[in-house]
Amino acid sequence: MAKIGILGGGSWGTALAILLGNKNNEVHIWVRDELQLRQMKELRENKKYLPGVIIPDEIGITNDISKVIYNKELIVLAVASHGIRDSLNEGKKDFNKEQIIVNVAKGIENDTLLRISEIVKEILPNNPYAVLSGPSHAEEVARNIPTTVVSASNNKNIAKYVQDIFMSPYFRVYTNPDVVGVELGGSLKNVIALGAGISDGLGYGDNTKAALMTRGIIEMGRLGEKLGANSKTFSGLSGIGDLIVTCTSMLSRNRRAGILIGQGQSLDEATKNVGMVVEGIKTTKSAYELAKKNNVVMPITNEIYNVLYNGEDVRESVYNLMLRDKKPEIEDILKTN
Repeated sequence: MAKIGILGGGSWGTALAILLGNKNNEVHIWVRDELQLRQMKELRENKKYLPGVIIPDEIGITNDISKVIYNKELIVLAVASHGIRDSLNEGKKDFNKEQIIVNVAKGIENDTLLRISEIVKEILPNNPYAVLSGPSHAEEVARNIPTTVVSASNNKNIAKYVQDIFMSPYFRVYTNPDVVGVELGGSLKNVIALGAGISDGLGYGDNTKAALMTRGIIEMGRLGEKLGANSKTFSGLSGIGDLIVTCTSMLSRNRRAGILIGQGQSLDEATKNVGMVVEGIKTTKSAYELAKKNNVVMPITNEIYNVLYNGEDVRESVYNLMLRDKKPEIEDILKTN
């Protein structure tokens, strides 16, 4: 039995708390919002983010971040990616350097263009770190629907420890040493999912979505390699696996937001109607800036950025993508031949 603190009471934090609690771990969730906290404690249900799923009585729920961090072996970062820095700073005095930090959020900080592992390294430089990522809707994990993810850490023993902590008969965990690739895959797929949703909202078909997903994974891998990732990681669970589920499921907030934008809603309207954080919106800006900074060609990301931040017409963006200069599909094959 491990003592585990979870920062963030959204759908994913709640689902993982239930998963870990069912394995007889001692689990506490930190919830910032007073109303949500009161409802979760009284009803033992997260009605806003994970309705219909009962939270076991053994799981502690509090808005005192010190109680969630202090004397725990493992801390799960389940707040939205843009809130990671503030949350870590808020609880910094209560961390000790032996605690393992497991990030399950997906995003890239806008102002600094840092991945979450890099933010953690700034604030908690001595703590072991792992990222848990893959095709995993909280709504399904909380209901024991079989799911497979990957635990990535620069320390293979930490990756295996996290694997053991989270592994269950319905939650299978693999390991991977490529933190950069796993973090980027989980973040960048949200950008492509916005594009897939926009395509659906425009009334386009399966051909269009397949093209977006296939060329999207190429873009993800292209930027990943430039930033030090292993290209093979993008063929795995945190790359193509997460991309498939996020681009095709109505449980995906990014896809749902994209559909609304494709149907003519503004960015603010779409976000409000989804009712939860749409990580891909902020990540699109970061991905666009990272591509520019590193001279990486990412045409799909560029067009989604123009739609979200420059007010470009979505049909004009599709037109721009279809009429780009002709090129081979896979340049490495051309070079080899």
